[in-house]
Amino acid sequence: MSLSECECSTYIPFQKTGFFSRMMCDYLEKAEKLTRFYHNYPNKKGFQNQILEKKDTFSKLNRTVLVEVLKEQYKEEKVSESTRKHIELLSLDNTFTITTGHQLNLFTGPLYFLYKIISAINLAEELTATYPNENFVPVYWMATEDHDFDEINYFNFKGRKVQWNSDQQGGVGRFSTEGLSEVFEAFSKELGNSRNAQFLKELFTEAYIKHDKLADATRYIANTLFAEFGLVVIDADDTRLKSLFKPYILKDLLTSVSFEHVTQTNKELEVVDYKIQVNPREINLFYLTDNLRERIVFEDDVYKVNNTTLSFSKEEIFEEVEKYPERFSPNVIMRPLYQEVILPNLCYIGGGGELAYWMQLKTYFEAVEVPFPILLLRNSVQVISQKQYGKLEKLSISIEELFLKQQDLLAKKVTENAEVSFNFEQQKSVLEEQFTSLRTVASQTDASFIGAVNAQEKKQIKGLENLRKRLLRAEKRKQSDVVSRITKLQDEILPNQSLEERKRNFSMYYLEYGKDFIPTLKKELKPLQLEFFVLVK
Repeated sequence: MSLSECECSTYIPFQKTGFFSRMMCDYLEKAEKLTRFYHNYPNKKGFQNQILEKKDTFSKLNRTVLVEVLKEQYKEEKVSESTRKHIELLSLDNTFTITTGHQLNLFTGPLYFLYKIISAINLAEELTATYPNENFVPVYWMATEDHDFDEINYFNFKGRKVQWNSDQQGGVGRFSTEGLSEVFEAFSKELGNSRNAQFLKELFTEAYIKHDKLADATRYIANTLFAEFGLVVIDADDTRLKSLFKPYILKDLLTSVSFEHVTQTNKELEVVDYKIQVNPREINLFYLTDNLRERIVFEDDVYKVNNTTLSFSKEEIFEEVEKYPERFSPNVIMRPLYQEVILPNLCYIGGGGELAYWMQLKTYFEAVEVPFPILLLRNSVQVISQKQYGKLEKLSISIEELFLKQQDLLAKKVTENAEVSFNFEQQKSVLEEQFTSLRTVASQTDASFIGAVNAQEKKQIKGLENLRKRLLRAEKRKQSDVVSRITKLQDEILPNQSLEERKRNFSMYYLEYGKDFIPTLKKELKPLQLEFFVLVK
């Protein structure tokens, strides 16, 4: 059966998976306590408002520079007609972007790399159908200035890590691809010689062996996989684009505006009990050269570059910004602002952790008078084979039950299969009623006994729970075959009790399903449905 023939695939609420934070669940439910931390919501009204706001604020100069840079970045690539058209459209006042971003992970890294980009492509197409007088371009923002090499230098294939070792420093987009031929040799041995394996080998070779820089290699891969859908890939590590950002660089160096506003927002988030993802620094910029990306700090009336001898007076650093804006690299706090300054962007698509830190930034955007984009939780997917789906049916495990914690799933299924019930909820209810009566008696005779009654109730309830656990363990032993089958199956589908999209690489699925895999995902994923997709293949 081909991917597209399956009728078992389904959507379920993100909340039912147990893998999404309380903040993201509250966002999806439009919880009132969260509304002040985001701007327009990802629905028809929200996009109407965002279009009007961005149209009024995005300059013609920025469009001209953006198109010029993109054309140059694509000059060595084979550009599809769809992508070429999208780049040209960006010069028009009625063209807007839908953006997602990702690190330059080796061979795309985690599987959700695909889901992010497909979400952006599908949303752009959906908005084009809804607003025919406007144009919408899907953009993949490469995190070329990131310097966390250990986060990107590997991918997982069939449970094994394929890793690239290098001692290069600085922004990873500028890294030489030297040494990746050895990685290819090891990886190719695992792939075999099928037609799909040949495609993966050629993709890896063309990207990493025939391109000198990691940014160019990553662009090639994204372009090969998604160019037919008009995806535009941008590398923002560019002098002309940084020139557009100079006023915001200077403002942060002078006034620590990002630090002030994000710090205040963090306090407000903590009051309503949300976890803080990132903490701002007084200056949220790095100093970037080919072999260096280090924090800029202000000490003793001098701007210093951490772990170097470089330092600047106020006058000197202003001159440095003016002459060499490309040397100033925004950190996680300022990167979103940089994106919204240089792109006519309406919406940022990201994972739960990404959107959580974006929500720390809204008042900062307001302070520097840049429209805050719509935030959209990317599509998430769980791929289940027909064989695995058949096993779930035989074990009477529903799709939603699959995402239960393993011990909870085992307890539920063992209890359902047991010949006698040992739920004890009825017995617990009887106990609670009896102790409620005892408390009434104690309060009417000697109130000092209420504490003793409460302690005895706690002891009895605990004893009942311990008895339930012992009976459950005994029943698990009795049903050891079922327990083993459930455990093995869930471990196959959810590696390390985590979503596979965070652990596995697309090559595993391309190897099996080939060129149908991405078009099937594109056909099925609905970004504005705001639900988790289970693809039975």
